[in-house]
Amino acid sequence: MTETAPTEATEPTPLRLTVSATGETIDVRSARLIVAGYTGRDADAVAAHIAELAEIGVPAPPTVPAFYDLDPALVTTDPVISVAGPDSSGEVEPVVIRHQGRHFLGVGSDHTDRELEKTTIAGSKAACPKPLGGRVVELPADLASFDWDAVVATSEVDGEPYQRGLLAALRTPADVLGRLADALPDTAGDLVLFGGTLPLLTGRFVFGREWALQLRLADGTVLDHAYTTKRRSG
Repeated sequence: MTETAPTEATEPTPLRLTVSATGETIDVRSARLIVAGYTGRDADAVAAHIAELAEIGVPAPPTVPAFYDLDPALVTTDPVISVAGPDSSGEVEPVVIRHQGRHFLGVGSDHTDRELEKTTIAGSKAACPKPLGGRVVELPADLASFDWDAVVATSEVDGEPYQRGLLAALRTPADVLGRLADALPDTAGDLVLFGGTLPLLTGRFVFGREWALQLRLADGTVLDHAYTTKRRSG
């Protein structure tokens, strides 16, 4: 089961991404944007997180993992994004991009309207752009051979540490893509998949302005992205 956000789809601007190590440039015109949530491997920890969110008014997801089918035009590599209100926050996420049969890994942020999240999770995700770093690494054809568990993910907000941990805490790309194929039809083509995130160091959302994201791979490659938020006028 998936939850679909009530948005009007628009033609997305192609994402121009650079492949690390080779310098190849790819223009991704994704047919789908999927944000995966509650992708932790530890089922008890995921259940505890859902309970914590319930205490602040966030409803439980329809399935675990959950998949939110959003407008691809929300994905952006721009360094500034517009948000509607003061109560929004981001987080570091591994992002799997499938383009013409190849898979790439990038770093992004599922920036979310936390006030709206209390009434509609899908709507809260659709309310904000989804920042994505412009540099990616190509994943091997055998996704299971990539050393996912050794990748270190970190984020900062307004210069303060916000998240830090290994992607070993999250389901692997092969796992999430397989579950996505079972849950949602027509996802075999090009797509951008935000793969979930790690716990917050403080356990509390921070509604900051400046966000810095990083994935450090086992071979030392660093994927990073920084962005700031601004309030929409009107």
